[in-house]
Amino acid sequence: MTVSVNHEPRTVLRPNSFIFTLFGDLVHRASRDDGADGSLWIGALIALMAPFGVSAAAVRQAVSRMSRQEWLVARRVGNRAFYSVTERGLRRIADLSPRIYGPVIEWDGRWRVLTFTPTERIRQARDRLRQELSVLGWAPLSPSTWISPADTLEAARAAAGATGLNAHLFAGRYDGPLSDRQLVERCWDLTAIAAAYREFIARYQPRRAEEREGAVLTNEGAFVERLWLVHDYRKFAYLDPGLPSELVPAHWPGTTAAAVFREYYAALDPKSQRYFHSRPLITPATY
Repeated sequence: MTVSVNHEPRTVLRPNSFIFTLFGDLVHRASRDDGADGSLWIGALIALMAPFGVSAAAVRQAVSRMSRQEWLVARRVGNRAFYSVTERGLRRIADLSPRIYGPVIEWDGRWRVLTFTPTERIRQARDRLRQELSVLGWAPLSPSTWISPADTLEAARAAAGATGLNAHLFAGRYDGPLSDRQLVERCWDLTAIAAAYREFIARYQPRRAEEREGAVLTNEGAFVERLWLVHDYRKFAYLDPGLPSELVPAHWPGTTAAAVFREYYAALDPKSQRYFHSRPLITPATY
């Protein structure tokens, strides 16, 4: 499953994750902006994944797995299967979208804290909560205490409620013994995050310049590039909760990466939208 878009070949290693990127970026946004019902015919999904080298069999296997995991739900209209994002999936999209598309929100100086009592009897629930908190950008201060500078307390409350754990949540200022910046350095690996941002910039900054100066991509090429761009950038939602400028080193590459993403995304949007809407996007309403 390898594809080349005027650049180096890339392989879609996890079709289910890539399909979720498609639903979260284009399908969900189309339903919000155009009043579509948010569902996608399996034939359309197969057609949209073809430029990435993902086979029809791989698409069907991925959506079957995503349905079992309650990210997608299928319904049949006649002999056609349509897939849409579940409530769980919509919550995940709502949680991640502000950290992908912005806008940047100034830090209010308050930390959000979640604490729970870990026991072996509820190990599975505990592990699931830790995974969900990581997705939300939280980091462990200790195995049973997680923190975030972002205002995602309600999302964390929902995650705890879904696991059935008895969690306690707080919001307030940190009074030491460390500084706020030292607290960030203790809980987040800033060196690794900065390196990932620089890799993203090195990949996409030259492409953004090429497209803005010469409009080199076809509609299909822009569609493929857009999904790779979003797919690569949304990984930062799992690494960086949107750490405020007061808490990161000077010349933080995350600021540059965000600008590259938003400018390149805007440049790709018209052509990628034309390609997306030119596919056989059969919906229940038109079938």
